[in-house]
This record gives sequence, structure tokens and C-alpha cells, in this order.
Amino acid sequence: MGLQKHSKVLNETVEKLSDESSYKQLFHAYRDEEALPSGEVLKDIIDLCRAILFPGYYGNARISKQTLRFHTGVNVETLHTLLCQQIYAGLCLADTSCTSCPEEKIQAHAEELTEAFISTLPEMRSLLATDAEAAYNGDPAAQNISEVIFCYPGFRAICNYRIAHQLYKLRVPFIPRMITEMAHSETGIDIHPGAEIGHYFSIDHGTGTVIGETSIIGNRVRIFQGVSLAGEKLPPDENGNAIRGVARHPILEDDVTVYSNATLLGRIRIGKGATVCGNVWITGDIPPGDVITQNKVTK
Repeated sequence: MGLQKHSKVLNETVEKLSDESSYKQLFHAYRDEEALPSGEVLKDIIDLCRAILFPGYYGNARISKQTLRFHTGVNVETLHTLLCQQIYAGLCLADTSCTSCPEEKIQAHAEELTEAFISTLPEMRSLLATDAEAAYNGDPAAQNISEVIFCYPGFRAICNYRIAHQLYKLRVPFIPRMITEMAHSETGIDIHPGAEIGHYFSIDHGTGTVIGETSIIGNRVRIFQGVSLAGEKLPPDENGNAIRGVARHPILEDDVTVYSNATLLGRIRIGKGATVCGNVWITGDIPPGDVITQNKVTK
């Protein structure tokens, strides 16, 4: 009797879970041969990018100047194969309006996007070199740039962001956000791939730092742990839905410093060379060169 009652509960639960009204927005219909983007493979892709961008720090530790070209060639070829597969999966997942597009067309688009991304790696390396230099110059505790590249969570998060941002600019679906969320899980630093960040950028310590989607950060900007570049909450549209695609996060001009646990809210502008001290809540523009403290905010 107990077993029959148990089976009845299971059957009723299965029926409820199989009711289309309960899963209509939570169900993804697969194409033939389609797979979802894989977090495990994307981790391998990030490792490959790091090995290409920072040879000797990641990947084959025995790499030398004589073997650099060989190892780079192998890594780039492997990166092309893995990334193309993941972009293909992302394109299929994003194509909600059509389930019968030719696989050849999607594959060709995935290959085009993959090659476009790989072509940005030399520029990305140059940009990340400025970020590593900024972290080293800004932190007296850093023994050398090697320590920044190999150990610093802020630099790891920025590296993931730089990779994700290039894919975001190419309009690759899903994968950029997955890559920045990997860094978020690993470091506690949440940078949306859509944010625009200039060169010589550093995040000191970093735990709890949040940089929203439409944030714009200039050159030589330094921020600390717990800083939030937050989006203003906008009223819903006429249908009651959230308004999307609107610039709603702060702009930080060149040479700005924001200290720990400061919150900058909405589409405000922090002028060139300004300093925002810790534990303040800012909702208005700050003039260039100004220093904002708790006393100044509360007056």
C-alpha cells in the first residue's frame, strides 16, 4: 500500500512537470546534432587564451623563445577548433525563431566569428600588458609584474573581461557572459562583458566589485574591493516590461580612483582625475579633480 501511494505521488509529479504551461519559458528544443555551450570547454578556452597571451605563465611551462612559435601555433589551432564549436552552440541556442536554418550557414558564421576573435589577440595582449603594469605600479605589495599576472584576482578578472568583451562586440551570444561569470565565481569580481574599459585599468583586491553593462571607464582608472558601478532602476515601459538597451551605468573619465565599498549609481559622470573615497553613495556628477569623502557627501 505504501509503495502504491509512493508511486502515485511520483506519477502525479511527473504529470505536473510535463504540463506545457509549467515549462513553456524554461524549455529548449534541440536541433539535430546541437549542443549547448559548455562551461567545461569554455574553461579550456580561457586557459588556451591565457597560454597564448602570457606564454610561460600558463600552458607549457617549458616553452622557450625558440619553441614559442610552435606552441603558439598549436594553441591557436586548438583554440579555433574549440571556440568555433562553442560559438556554433551559442548561435543555435540564440536562434529561438527558427529551428531549421541550414547547419552549413550557422557553421560558416561561427568560423567567421572565431577568426575575427583570434585576430584581436595581439591587440588584447598589448592592452593586458598595460593592465598588468597598472596593477604593479599601483600596489607596493606587488614584487613584480609576474606576481600580478600569475596571482592577482583583479588581473584574472580583467583578463576574462577582455576576452569576453571582444566576443561581445562580435555579437556572440551567451558565451561572453559565461566567461565573465566564470571570473565572478573564481574571484568575486563581476564585470559585465558589455562594459567599455580603457587601458591601464586595475582592480585592487576586488572581492565584491561590480561593473554594470553600460559602464564606461577611461584610461588609468583604479578601483578597489566592493565598488559598485550600478545601474539606475528605470520605470517599466507601457507594457510593464523592463526597459533594455538604455545607458544606465556610470561614466568614469581618465585617471579616476574609486576606493572600497563606494557605490556609484546611474548614468553619472566622474570627472577626469577625481577621487571617490570609501563607503560613499554617489548619485550625481563629480567635477574633474574633485575628492569626494563621506563628510562632503553628507553636508
